[in-house]
Amino acid sequence: MRTGGQVLVDALCIHGVDTVFCVPGESYLPVLDALYDCPVIRTISCRHESGAANMAEAYGKLTGKPAVVLVTRGPGACHASVGVHIAQQDSTPMLVLIGQVDRGTRHREAFQEIDYQAFYGPLCKWVAEVDDPARLPELLSQALYRCGNGRPGPVALALPVDVLGEQVDVADCQAWQAVESAPAKGAVQQLWQLLDAASRPLMILGGPGWTPRICAAIQQFAERACLPVLASFRCQDRFDNSHELYAGELGMSASPALVQRVKDADLILCLGARLGEQTSRDYSLLVPPKPTQKLVHVYPSCDELGRVYQPDLAICASTGQFAFAIADPPALTTAQRTDWSRAARLDYLSQLEQWPPCRGELNMAEVIAHLRATLPPEAILTTDAGNFAGWAQRFYQFRRFPTQLGPTNGAMGYGVPAAIAARLLNPRTPVVGMVGDGGALMTGQEIATAIHYGIDPVILLINNNLYGTIRMHQERDYPGRIHATDLTNPEFAIWAKSFGAYGELVTRTDDFPQAFQRAREAGRIALLELRLDAEAISARTTLTALRENARR
Repeated sequence: MRTGGQVLVDALCIHGVDTVFCVPGESYLPVLDALYDCPVIRTISCRHESGAANMAEAYGKLTGKPAVVLVTRGPGACHASVGVHIAQQDSTPMLVLIGQVDRGTRHREAFQEIDYQAFYGPLCKWVAEVDDPARLPELLSQALYRCGNGRPGPVALALPVDVLGEQVDVADCQAWQAVESAPAKGAVQQLWQLLDAASRPLMILGGPGWTPRICAAIQQFAERACLPVLASFRCQDRFDNSHELYAGELGMSASPALVQRVKDADLILCLGARLGEQTSRDYSLLVPPKPTQKLVHVYPSCDELGRVYQPDLAICASTGQFAFAIADPPALTTAQRTDWSRAARLDYLSQLEQWPPCRGELNMAEVIAHLRATLPPEAILTTDAGNFAGWAQRFYQFRRFPTQLGPTNGAMGYGVPAAIAARLLNPRTPVVGMVGDGGALMTGQEIATAIHYGIDPVILLINNNLYGTIRMHQERDYPGRIHATDLTNPEFAIWAKSFGAYGELVTRTDDFPQAFQRAREAGRIALLELRLDAEAISARTTLTALRENARR
């Protein structure tokens, strides 16, 4: 006989879960009690459910396995929903375990009661509530199969507290299995024909299911096909950015030359990416429903193929199965696209060298160039949402997978928790988290979590005393009518020290290299506050230029 909480924890062990992120809550005390006797699973107790969910999302993104977040009923589930939405739009496998009120008080609006199927339904692949402890092994197994297969994503199980406390005699299920779809042989032959006929092809990489081995297979294919490679929004680590065929990222930092190149292409091979709003530049690079470019769309779920764009060739296959099927293509006609590939690469390299004018004493382009020159290829860079992330997306070079973590849904508050999770998982790998002054005060309290568990990433906090992205939009669309985007901030370096972290203020570009070295050697989580002039509103323009353009 075991309690429902013990059944649940035993099942997590069987399914290979090694870490859970949580904020402790009374609605799942039997689970916490069972975790007390489970040395196999590491419990990371956070300071806010959004921080816990963001950590779990980053953990799942790095490992490719379902990551677990435990949250209490009502307010806890509400706080965690931000991280769940990130997992949904980033196609990250995540198991959300939510405490629930007793079965006997359901449907009375009991204390902290929420209908999770209604609330979490739009955010998750599947939501269920366990009404019998004997079904815990079955439903947890089903949740993980749904979570990790096809297009990965979050699933949620609501757990009434009396279900977790009830004694039950039930057998365990075996571990879930990853199931991959493979491309049909005929589809691969069609791809060769389309590619052989193309003179201006491009390949766009993104989405879930990548590993270093898969990346190597795609690199081999790109070399033999002489195929320029682009990354979808915040997926730059799928292809070595220093490789001669890498041509840039499609997203907010995309150059005008890259945008035009996508429009001029005669074939787009999209592997793993959804071609969402950011990657497609508001659906303007490829116009739905039928793009002018020929489109081959490869995706692990049939539900996505044809949903926005009608492809000339749709292939339902996992990233890995497709990569291994095409790694050794037949002899293709490539001479006609050598110049095309070379020009695409030169356009990308020019973006690394053409720095925008420096406003103020701190130049973010030089800061990122220093990171690019000094961090090893395996270093992990996490970015929050905000204009400051564009500096890293434009000027940093990701050379291995997995080394880039950023929320494609644009949620603020991701950078600090993601850096903590990345360093927890990779304690010998340099981890640098980037966050703006806005996002820092949304989840920055997780510095306390890092101190508590001895986790030591380096955080670069870019402070311009603005909600910068929104200010940029205001200056562009409503010049001279600035409202609600100025910020009053603490002294962030002192704030970090109050947690026990290393903190230092950097106001000049020349001071950054030494400060960064001190932060890396601090032996605990370190925060460098980088004071950035508000004029340097993005990696491509200034506030003054925005105002002048808006008034023309």
